[in-house]
Amino acid sequence: MLYLTIIGGAFITWLILAVLFTPHIPYHIEAEVDACSDHFLHVLESTCQTHLDEGNHVEILTDGDMFYPTMLEAIRNARETINMECYIFKKGDIGDAFIQALCERAEAGVRVTLVMDAIGSFGAFHKSAKPLRAAGCRVAAYQRFTWYRLSRLNNRTHRELLVVDGTVAFVGGAGVADWWAKPTRGKPMWRDMMARIEGPVVSDIAGVLAENWVECCGEILTGPETYKGRHKVGSVAAFAVKSSPADRSTVSRVLFQTLVEAANAKVRVSTPYFLPDKAFRQAIQRTVTRGVDMTVIVPGTHTDQRWVRLASRRMYGQMLEAGMRIFEYERGMTHVKTLLVDDLWAVIATTNLDNRSFEHNDEVNVAIRDAGVSARLMQDFDRDLSGSREITLRDWRRRPLWEKLIGSIAWILERQQ
Repeated sequence: MLYLTIIGGAFITWLILAVLFTPHIPYHIEAEVDACSDHFLHVLESTCQTHLDEGNHVEILTDGDMFYPTMLEAIRNARETINMECYIFKKGDIGDAFIQALCERAEAGVRVTLVMDAIGSFGAFHKSAKPLRAAGCRVAAYQRFTWYRLSRLNNRTHRELLVVDGTVAFVGGAGVADWWAKPTRGKPMWRDMMARIEGPVVSDIAGVLAENWVECCGEILTGPETYKGRHKVGSVAAFAVKSSPADRSTVSRVLFQTLVEAANAKVRVSTPYFLPDKAFRQAIQRTVTRGVDMTVIVPGTHTDQRWVRLASRRMYGQMLEAGMRIFEYERGMTHVKTLLVDDLWAVIATTNLDNRSFEHNDEVNVAIRDAGVSARLMQDFDRDLSGSREITLRDWRRRPLWEKLIGSIAWILERQQ
């Protein structure tokens, strides 16, 4: 039995070392590139393995009291298909409203397909799936707890997607839960956004969702009711960027790093979890040193992940010294995930600026090259800024001693969060 103990101890030691001390990948761009140039567009299309679709219409839906009614209306008006993917799907008023709407359409003959992440929707999956399946919906859990999936347990689908009739898509950071719709447990409603999208890029978004469906049950979605023709309905140029882990390097990381390093004048970031690794912090330093105005909004004391916030605040100094500005949102928990570059590029994403999104999760991003959409998102950004407190370098240096002590331990989260 001694040799089994030795083997077990060696395995646990290896696992801890692999999880906590795997060297970071030193991401950087080969040569300077202009985010506003045609060459940059070609770079993104090539490195992200996608293509720019002209002729889309994008509507920004600010907060749950805007996006939930719009999403539910789209579901209730469905005639052929409803394809949905969620990291978070929780029981409650909003969850029940979605279940009821999905069941009604399934009973009316609409094909309803739903993927929920087994961990993100833990505790609610079976309660939600039972009535949905009874109504004829097709429901699957992504990466369930089984012995043969233990090696991939850390891979989650973090995507929040809804595609209706192959013509309308909703993309953004919000799942299905009451905290996006109203104050809960004495805490303010979460700040978030979703985008309602029509046009050629919707087929690409449907294909992203189909990837996780085939992983769950082996069925490849091929019907014409899922992928509609690429008909132009607006003037917005956009492309979908699908990101899945592949030897720790993901397309999401390539997209975010390249956009930040290619910026000419301005970068605006909203993210609920801000834990950039060493290479990304160095990219931020290089960008700001070139004279680019970079501002980030992150959660303040209303965060839903206090340990993550402590780990994040530990890193502020390096970026503040370089000249980046950091604001902490004070009106509630902010879960917005957007990247705005040079008043031209806007990324609406499920991706957080952390190692988990860049190395472990399945994510989806819609990169939009349109000044109008960027201006619309800047309106929300500026409004959020007015409800935030700036953290100066002096403030950071004077943070409480207990926070400094805990922060020195919380670095462990940088590898996983």
